[in-house]
Amino acid sequence: MTPNELTGLILAGGQGRRMGGVDKGLVAFHGRPLVAHVRERLAGRVAEVLINANRSQAEYAALGDRVIEDAEGGFQGPLMGIYSGLRAAATPWLVVVPCDTPALPEELVARLVAGLGDADIAVACDGERLHPVVALIRTALADDLAAALAGGERKIDRWYARHAWCRVDFSDCPAAFANLNTDDERQYLEASLASPDP
Repeated sequence: MTPNELTGLILAGGQGRRMGGVDKGLVAFHGRPLVAHVRERLAGRVAEVLINANRSQAEYAALGDRVIEDAEGGFQGPLMGIYSGLRAAATPWLVVVPCDTPALPEELVARLVAGLGDADIAVACDGERLHPVVALIRTALADDLAAALAGGERKIDRWYARHAWCRVDFSDCPAAFANLNTDDERQYLEASLASPDP
């Protein structure tokens, strides 16, 4: 699978409630917005980087190739963001990542592609738990997801279970999937990444 067959999607459409309602993707981390760190894991490995954002579009426009809003309003959650990306992508595959995981592995895209096999969805697993918003998804599933959303589905794992999906093993780097929900978590991760390895 070549980069021309892949579109990247950074999910930054949430309300950031646990961070006091801030636009989480724009929160500074080591002097740059969180979303800029995440974009580095996609840039050059995909044909286009989309940012799913429901506010601050002008700021995000400088950080991605294209900014897309949720197909339906109301902050309906990450599954709506994924659907919006599937619909907007011009490639057969979509690599989904959240905006608040600045330590994602450098080889994330390559490993998801390598682990896909015959499945339609590949989901990152850190050895203990799945990370459903770190995934490789066939864009032809957009219509099926539209139907699921229309039926009230909002749980990512339940929608994945309807399809041929697989887990991709990242148990060698579980800390890479640390996501930042609070300012304390941001400060802790900043400090840990700044410290030399023991």
